[in-house]
Amino acid sequence: MDALEVRPSPYSTVSPAHLLGTEPDGAPSRLRTPGGEGGRRLDDLVGSAPYDALGRRVAARFGPRLPFRLGLLAADRASALQVRPRPHLARAGYHREVRAGRPVGHPRRSFPDDRHGPRMIVALGRFEALAGFRDPRSALGLLDGLDAVLVDAVRAALAERPSAAGVRAAVEALLAARTSPTRAADVAAAVGAVARRHRAGDAGTSRADATVLALAEQHPGDPGALAPLLLHHVTLEPGEALYVPAGELHASLGGSGVEVSAASGTVLRGGLTTAHVDAAALLECSSFVPRPPARPATAVTGRQSVVVTYRAPAEELALTSARVVPGEPVALAADGPRVVRALDGDARLLTAAGELALGRGESCFVPDAAGPLAVDGAAHVVCAWVP
Repeated sequence: MDALEVRPSPYSTVSPAHLLGTEPDGAPSRLRTPGGEGGRRLDDLVGSAPYDALGRRVAARFGPRLPFRLGLLAADRASALQVRPRPHLARAGYHREVRAGRPVGHPRRSFPDDRHGPRMIVALGRFEALAGFRDPRSALGLLDGLDAVLVDAVRAALAERPSAAGVRAAVEALLAARTSPTRAADVAAAVGAVARRHRAGDAGTSRADATVLALAEQHPGDPGALAPLLLHHVTLEPGEALYVPAGELHASLGGSGVEVSAASGTVLRGGLTTAHVDAAALLECSSFVPRPPARPATAVTGRQSVVVTYRAPAEELALTSARVVPGEPVALAADGPRVVRALDGDARLLTAAGELALGRGESCFVPDAAGPLAVDGAAHVVCAWVP
C-alpha cells in the first residue's frame, strides 16, 4: 500500500454517489484518503492489497474483489421487469457469450460477468415493487372477465397447467407478444379491458388494475405492463425490507430505499424498458415457482441509539441501519470490508486506526485492517458488510 495508506484508515468514497462498489461496469467508486486527493479507484485499492482491504476470511471466499454493492434507490416510475441469474446459470451464460465472441459492452450482450445478483432493499420512504409469482389460481382470478387476445393466451397457459410450468408458459406468452406484428393492438386491447374493469370499481382487482394502467402509461405498447396480474405487489414502509433472490422476476415501481446486492452487472430484462430484452436467457434463468415475496431476517438493538440489522440468505451481503444520538456510540460490523453511508445528520466513525467525520450524503470504505467499527454523533447511517 502507498504512503497515505500505511496506517489502516477509512477511505472516503467520492463517486459515484448512487452506487458504491468495485465492478468495472458500474463505474467503480473513487477514493479520497484522509488528507489526500481524490481519484484512486476502489477496485485498485482492493486488488492491490486484498488482505488489508477485505481480510483473509472474505478474500478467501470471493477473491480480490468487493463482493457487494451499496446503492440508493429513488424513483417515481418503474424499473425494468428483470431477473438476476443464479450462480450456475450466470457462469453458463457468460462463457456461452465468450465463446460466441460477443465482447463485454456490446449492446446485445446479456452476461457481462459470471456472477449471480441477489439483492436486498430497505425502504427509506414508501417503496413499491413487484416480486414473486402469484399462485396460478390467484392469477386466474385477476384475469377473469378480461376479454382480449393477449389475456386469453396468458389465461389459457395458467388454466391448462396451474403450476410453475403454467406460469412459465404465461410469461412466454407475454414475451412472444413483444415480437408479434399485432403487438400494439394486442397490448392496447388488453390494457383497455383492464381500464374498463377498473372504471367499474371491482375492489378485488383494483390495485392490480391500477398498477397495470400506470405501467401502460409509462411504457405504451409494452406487454410487460400486464405483469402485475402475475406478480405480487409489495409495499414497504420505512424500515421494512424485501429480499429478491437470484432467479426471481421483479420490478421496482417507485419510492426510496437503500439497496445492497451481490456485485454483478448481469441483468436480464423482460419488459418495461427500451434496453435489450433477451427472452431466451430470461426464461432460462428465471424460477417460475409461485411464492410470496421474501423478507430478510431483522434484529433490533439499542434504546436511544437504535440499530437494525438485516440478514438475507446470501453469503455476500448484510446491511446494518443505525440511528445514533451523541454520546451513545454503537458498534457496526467488526471485520471485513465495510461501506458506510450517512443518510442524515453528522456521523463520526470510530476505528482503532482513527476517526472519520461523515456528513449527510457522504460515504466511505472501511477496510478490514482498520479493525472493529463504531459510529457516534447525531445521524442515520447504513453499513453494508459481509456476514
